Amino acid sequence: MTITTRDKMIAGTADLMSRRGVNATSMRDVVRHTATPRGSISHHFPDGKRQLIAEAVTFAGKQVSIPLEKAMNERGVIGGLKAFVASWRRRLEATGFEAGCPVLAVAVDRYVGEASDKDDAAAQQHLLDLADGVFADWRQLMRTSLLREGLAAERAERLATLVVASIEGTVAMCRANRSAAALDQVHEELETILSAALARTTK
Repeated sequence: MTITTRDKMIAGTADLMSRRGVNATSMRDVVRHTATPRGSISHHFPDGKRQLIAEAVTFAGKQVSIPLEKAMNERGVIGGLKAFVASWRRRLEATGFEAGCPVLAVAVDRYVGEASDKDDAAAQQHLLDLADGVFADWRQLMRTSLLREGLAAERAERLATLVVASIEGTVAMCRANRSAAALDQVHEELETILSAALARTTK
């Protein structure tokens, strides 16, 4: 499948955000990082940086949710969790623990726009809403899988939140420590908790 210039810029922006955060990702950096023409920005993203960052958040969310949903459907909760953790481990190790989650970067890094931007506060709220939606989507995928395996709705909701929050926080810890050890530990504990919860549904 041919990757368009627009898609290349969105993916490149998500990658830079995962490494540097939102505000350290400039339009000039995106052009350099993706080897795309400078004029492509105004052509594909007429609203500038705020539009490009927003598109990158949506892209990053799907990069996780699509394979996560497939793993949950094919391998169940425990297999899906294993795939979820493995994907983050690959990302961390492939980038020398330099890249984390671009969605988390949006949640913790206050947006500062370009000189032409008129309302950074509105842009900030929009980006936070997008990030919240991505996290909610990931939680919903986990919740749906837990419900399918017999858990009550309230318990499934709490455990889904626990999984996503734990993995997101642990990815940040792994970047700081330059090691995936914490991810392995959290994975083991989450699997123990989920397995115990699921075992009760069969009694």
